[in-house]
Amino acid sequence: MMTQHIPRLVLAGTGSGCGKTTLTCAILQALANRGLKACAFKCGPDYIDPMFHSRIIGAKSANLDLFFFDQDTLRFLLAKNASGCDVSIIEGVMGYYDGMGTADSRGSTCAVAQAVESPAVLVVNARGASLSVLATVHGFLTFQPDSRICGVILNQCSPGVYPPLAQAIAERFGGRVRPLGYLPSLPDCALESRHLGLVTAAEVAGLREKMNTLAAQAEETLDLDGLLSLARSAAPLSFTPPMLPQAREPVHIAVARDRAFCFYYEDSLELLCDMGAQLVPFSPLTDPALPDGVHGLYLGGGYPELYAEVLSENRTMRASVLSALRRRLPCIAECGGFMYLTSAIGERPMVGFLAGQCHDTGRLTRFGYITLRAERDCLLCRAGEAIAGHEFHYWDCDSPGDSFTAVKPSGKSWRCAFATDHLYAGFPHFHFYANPGFADRFYQACLKEKYRHD
Repeated sequence: MMTQHIPRLVLAGTGSGCGKTTLTCAILQALANRGLKACAFKCGPDYIDPMFHSRIIGAKSANLDLFFFDQDTLRFLLAKNASGCDVSIIEGVMGYYDGMGTADSRGSTCAVAQAVESPAVLVVNARGASLSVLATVHGFLTFQPDSRICGVILNQCSPGVYPPLAQAIAERFGGRVRPLGYLPSLPDCALESRHLGLVTAAEVAGLREKMNTLAAQAEETLDLDGLLSLARSAAPLSFTPPMLPQAREPVHIAVARDRAFCFYYEDSLELLCDMGAQLVPFSPLTDPALPDGVHGLYLGGGYPELYAEVLSENRTMRASVLSALRRRLPCIAECGGFMYLTSAIGERPMVGFLAGQCHDTGRLTRFGYITLRAERDCLLCRAGEAIAGHEFHYWDCDSPGDSFTAVKPSGKSWRCAFATDHLYAGFPHFHFYANPGFADRFYQACLKEKYRHD
């Protein structure tokens, strides 16, 4: 059992689109401008919001997800990433109580706040509202006995409306909930969206200027000292660290990292590194071939459909990947990485190691949390072993594979993914801390590949 003091704060919302990410970025940038070392987290499986966090704090942002992890693992990952930081800011997902269904709040931001014993601040969009803001706060505060909501921030609130609203909140809730400031409407700082959510941080023109504008506004109209005080009030956190594979000799794993392939859980990659992996970044968009001397390949998700023409025209890279897979190089290809290995994305030829063709369905396909169970022994696991994962994609493939069975919390299931002794390729994403044995099996396969050529 370990105990660690971690100043921490959950920024929760009433629902998607209320301004959680904008507020989180504003606070992170303001803290950075003050010279404080902040650590950032995102509730749930999202890849994109952590990219914005990382751009601001100059370090990784990690995911906290109670579908992926048990409570001890969740606390361990919080503590591991928060070590040496002044404060941890945890951005929520969707609405505060939204989890895996309508029956309860399992997997929700509230459940994460409860699991890590963190104070929570509710972000309420106050545009076009006055007294209704109090009704909203009252509902969220009283919906569950242990809501952990201690403060409120109003987004898109005018300077004239905030003072009487703040006074009404303070009086109505008798100190249980503190008004902690507001942000006015800042259209020049809005973050663009597309089919999988916000555009990635690397694609936002003038991101640094936008973040500094938000930070200046936060210094002016948010109670940053009050937020820090609330974070520091969090009690010490106790947890039992998970049993993890031990470090062994180095292997080199090529990891696709560019605008087309950018969806990775940094804690997953670090787990591989802790075991002995040395990650070698490369770009399927611009590099002529895979890096020399690698013992494994990791193709993450992203937006290959947006860059299909460039990926297709890079024939030498496609040939290099195809040759490596034919030589049985151990490979993980998740979602967009899987699409890259098929014969085509739309009309654009891809690597062609897998026979299927990918097409745009125009809607979310097989969206949400799943448990992946192996139908046969393969690269990552034995038959019958399982890992928590999720799917989130608009594109589909006419040959999605059948090596795993995916089961939603509702019980709905389907077959998916291609898996052999050297390959996992499918639409589902997963986090290695959900089952570290999957990471260990991948590392061992890479080590065998190293021995095969030594």
